[in-house]
Amino acid sequence: HRLKLRAAFQSRALKVTHTQKMAETKTQIAKPDSVQCFGRKKTSVAVAYCKRGKGLIKVNGQPIEYVKPEGLRDKVLEPIFLLGYPRFKGVDIRVRVRGGGYTSQIYAIRQAIAKSLVAFNQKYVDEATKTEIKDILMSYDRTLLVADPRRCEPKKFGGRSARARFQKSYR
Repeated sequence: HRLKLRAAFQSRALKVTHTQKMAETKTQIAKPDSVQCFGRKKTSVAVAYCKRGKGLIKVNGQPIEYVKPEGLRDKVLEPIFLLGYPRFKGVDIRVRVRGGGYTSQIYAIRQAIAKSLVAFNQKYVDEATKTEIKDILMSYDRTLLVADPRRCEPKKFGGRSARARFQKSYR
């Protein structure tokens, strides 16, 4: 009878150690400090993945300095100009953007970058830094943090566009 009890106790002990080992491996595999945010403009959506790093900012795998068209490149770099590069030194931001045209993609990218930095500071740094960053961005341009709700109005019958009607003739 004692042998059966000892065997049962040992099997329980093995199960406990196995579950403890599983819990330990899960904590070791835990993802690095990271946040995911999106920016939107019309039909384009940009998803920014922000994590601790050396200050890399890439858009669709390319460095942010090579964003096309060149005329709108300053728009993408606005959050960096406003907040200063030292705030971006401790983080890596990778942005994927799809849909829309050139301009709307640029606006979606800048919004995603700004929102991801604010979210990262809120989650992993402190609330005071987050509020400071948010105030700087909001005082410059609200669309850096808040999406523009305007969308294209659908065309209706009886005309060539959403509002314009066909010309009416009486004779």
